Amino acid sequence: MNRLLLAVYPEPYRSRQGEEVLACLSEAYPGRSWPPPREVAALVRAGARARARAVVDDTARPWWLDGIHLAALALAALALVPYLQDVWHWALRIDPGQHAMAFRFSGWYPWAEGPTRIRLLPYGLLPLGCLIALLRGRPWIALPAAAAMIWAGATPDGRILFGDEGKAGLSYYGLGAPITARDLVLAGVLCAACAVLALCRPSRLRRRSYGWLAPVVLAMFMAGGLHIISVSPAFQRGLFLLEVAALLAAWAATAATGDYRWLIPVAAVAFVRTQAIVVRPDAFMQSFPDLVVLILLIAPLPALAIAAQRRQAQALAD
Repeated sequence: MNRLLLAVYPEPYRSRQGEEVLACLSEAYPGRSWPPPREVAALVRAGARARARAVVDDTARPWWLDGIHLAALALAALALVPYLQDVWHWALRIDPGQHAMAFRFSGWYPWAEGPTRIRLLPYGLLPLGCLIALLRGRPWIALPAAAAMIWAGATPDGRILFGDEGKAGLSYYGLGAPITARDLVLAGVLCAACAVLALCRPSRLRRRSYGWLAPVVLAMFMAGGLHIISVSPAFQRGLFLLEVAALLAAWAATAATGDYRWLIPVAAVAFVRTQAIVVRPDAFMQSFPDLVVLILLIAPLPALAIAAQRRQAQALAD
């Protein structure tokens, strides 16, 4: 079981010091297949820092390009979140019935009858395809998918092809304003990021394995199998915890390396969510006061910048 902890560390570290770490654990905790929780937390924290430093030490790509890549991944995931149940049901040919998402006519499928024009594909396939292409470092595939998201939200033909589920309804997340397919800022920023990546030598982009899709498939299974719609309290609380964890990870990586690349995805998501609140204050779900939400979205940006500056100053002092 100790070898599972080594997976947190980057591959070069495992090849150089993996056996030494295993020997130290076996000597410190003889007869135990798993160290104490405090030791596990320390190893995971050290492994995450080692991965962050390995990313910074990789000079194959500039920091800003890697940051834009991370921002595109975050925006694609943000656009996919409301449609996890929808895509899962469509892929397995399940009619959700009363468990359909809280969007008008969202339960109609090509094999189901309904009072509206039958759609051909679920809207969620577009951000999902964009996410997969970005994970594999292929922005020239993600770019058409992001452009199709703009087309689907801006044209009547897009409404016919992808149904009407993205045009009306509540927010997927209580700590913000509704972001639907008609709100083109998210799709526009994602498309612009994909265009930059496609123009800046895509071969330099970091390519991640298909194993990174495992959490996405698990989330689809949870949302689709348990019929957890995107506006349910359980869904929103789980997403809130996930976003807090991602923000803390970005802060920890910035504080450990002094690199600014993790500031870019945080800024992109904060911009998309802030404009939704400012442009449509009447659609706000009132889970928190408006000013509190804006502070929570914007405050992490200077915090990340200060953490990076302090780390750089500390490195110069040493």
